[in-house]
Amino acid sequence: MTSDEQDRLMRANQANWDARTPVHLASRFYGLDGDPDPSRWFAPWEWEDMGDPAGRDVLHLQCHLGTETIAFAQRGARAVGLDFSAASVSAAAGIAARAGVHVDYVHANVYDAGRALGGRRFDVVYTGKGALCYLPDLDRWAEVVSRLLRPGGLLYIVEFHPLLNSLGPKPAPGEGPELLLRHDYLGGAGPVHRDGTRTYTDGPAVEGATDSYEWMHGIGEVIGALTRAGLTVRRLRESDELPWQRWPHMVRTASGWWRLPEPRIPLLYGLRAER
Repeated sequence: MTSDEQDRLMRANQANWDARTPVHLASRFYGLDGDPDPSRWFAPWEWEDMGDPAGRDVLHLQCHLGTETIAFAQRGARAVGLDFSAASVSAAAGIAARAGVHVDYVHANVYDAGRALGGRRFDVVYTGKGALCYLPDLDRWAEVVSRLLRPGGLLYIVEFHPLLNSLGPKPAPGEGPELLLRHDYLGGAGPVHRDGTRTYTDGPAVEGATDSYEWMHGIGEVIGALTRAGLTVRRLRESDELPWQRWPHMVRTASGWWRLPEPRIPLLYGLRAER
């Protein structure tokens, strides 16, 4: 796929996320009608892997509504969120203000982050939970991340496991408890095209730009891109929990998250890499 074609599909995704934003703001999924409680989007092991963010410069790439970005600010970080959706960035700024925290939000494509941030560097770059699938070129992304990090800085990814992505974003209507493979686990086959008026949240239908494109990326592809960009992978863990009930028969855990009673399969992974 040419770079022009990649750019065209990413512009379609940008329009789609602009259209999703009012839906997500109106949904119960993010809990924005009360306390957004950003801590609920983090597993305890994420903070164990990253360490205390207090006093550190933290950049959250592909931040959408910035609910996780707020958690860094609440823990004392100098937090910055970046997203390619102007509607999301505008909404995120309002959410942070209502939460009483300071977060700098930047409107930019992740591939343009270095220019948009004026060459600023960070102690921590954080990304995940549905971000990498919207990037067609991980080598280019990893090079951007490497340039955004100070020497000794760390990248932390918490992402949906490629196995979960291969099962699809949510059960089909009338689907039973069976786990059915619908998509490739490995990347390289091109984008998966979706055209839908409903997203992963509740709320009203999406109006306008309903087309979106996702790229599959295996864990090996992620690690390969990072190491080629000069980063060193220090930790990789897999988790069988999700922050929401993906399947009706999932059970709630002591953490407040959800897991399948059987089979036990990885649903999330956490990866720490250092520059």
